[in-house]
Amino acid sequence: MYLSRLTLSNYRNLASLELELPPGVVVFFGANAQGKTTLLEAIYTLAIARSFRAENEREVVHFGAAAQLEQALVGGTIEKRGERLFVYIGYACVPTTDTAPASSTHRQPARQAMPLSATRGQDRSQDERSLGYAVRKQIRVNRARRTAAELVGMANAVLFSAGDIELVQGPPLGRRRYLDILISQADPIYLKGLQRYHRVVQQRNQLLRMLREGRAEAVELAFWDNELVREGSAITWRRQEAMQALSLWCREHHRELAGDGEALQMEYRPNVSPGESLEDTEAHFRESLVDFQRRERGTATTVVGPHRDDFKLLVNNLDMATFASRGQARTLALSLRLAEAAYLASMRGDGPIILLDDILSEMDAERRRRVLERTTQYQQVLITTTDLELARGFFGPAATYFQVSGGRVLPLAEVSHKGTETQSLS
Repeated sequence: MYLSRLTLSNYRNLASLELELPPGVVVFFGANAQGKTTLLEAIYTLAIARSFRAENEREVVHFGAAAQLEQALVGGTIEKRGERLFVYIGYACVPTTDTAPASSTHRQPARQAMPLSATRGQDRSQDERSLGYAVRKQIRVNRARRTAAELVGMANAVLFSAGDIELVQGPPLGRRRYLDILISQADPIYLKGLQRYHRVVQQRNQLLRMLREGRAEAVELAFWDNELVREGSAITWRRQEAMQALSLWCREHHRELAGDGEALQMEYRPNVSPGESLEDTEAHFRESLVDFQRRERGTATTVVGPHRDDFKLLVNNLDMATFASRGQARTLALSLRLAEAAYLASMRGDGPIILLDDILSEMDAERRRRVLERTTQYQQVLITTTDLELARGFFGPAATYFQVSGGRVLPLAEVSHKGTETQSLS
């Protein structure tokens, strides 16, 4: 699997781009804030259906273009086992009015949650009215309209970034998102269940607020409890299965990067304990709802379920969220991403597209060599760096090089012909 063509229009600072990409290693080099990460952001969007660094869709559309109600576009041609997929994600800017939307009740269908995140996609009507426009996204694959859930899994990708250290030292939300993206790319059914679960949590929380205010009856909670247990237990069960396989890959990669002196353990810490079967897990879920009934009524918040899950990384029995040095945390984060790629390849039969966003300079020479040797086993690796010579020193003429400057992307041969500086940039 690889991306053979990338098309961008009004996407952040990249006003217009048509780029042919070969399989193998592709290096995008240039100074900071020129658009290198934006390229990988757009490519990753073709895999997971949304930006990994935007809180809402408006952020990816160039502000000047949005103000003129122009459309933004991310398009890509994916070559996959002899099949060619044309994926286009359009962002239409439409004018808004000052009319506030009608408030909903728990009896009305909830607005669909954005894929892979329970914390994004909140009500944006106030911001949209103040800006005068709203952004509406549409996805097409081979001209047929698709939902985000239908797109995820068609073209798999794994993103390595400097922010991955938060997978080790950051809050549980980032680790849940890591698991959700991983499993959703391997199993689209999981993503649809995850979306249903987040809708149930939203509706149930609203009903809990109404119960606290005396505007609803306790009997109304039974339906949403049943939905919560059914959807939540399936997520817990699937996460447990994934963690069992993932931990094997992660231990192997960590041993390669850190050596035999550091024994890694990954421990899934579900909010509801999985049983011996899905039915047992559902029974545990119902027991937990009874145990936390008073707390949920008091806080008007659902506190039981996989939206409170976490996993721990232990090295020599020490919790790395607390005790990891920065170097250890980087190594663990790299191990998680390498394990993610191996897991996807084993589950789907296709190696994912690998995206390395400015991480080469953060590693010592030996870890850099090991990571690049592993990642270049996949059909396509796209790398951003401020240090051209570092990349050339490892790949030489075997890679394809592009300079990114001021939102423009030029092949290295063209850059050299124009006399542009191609030495190490910082």
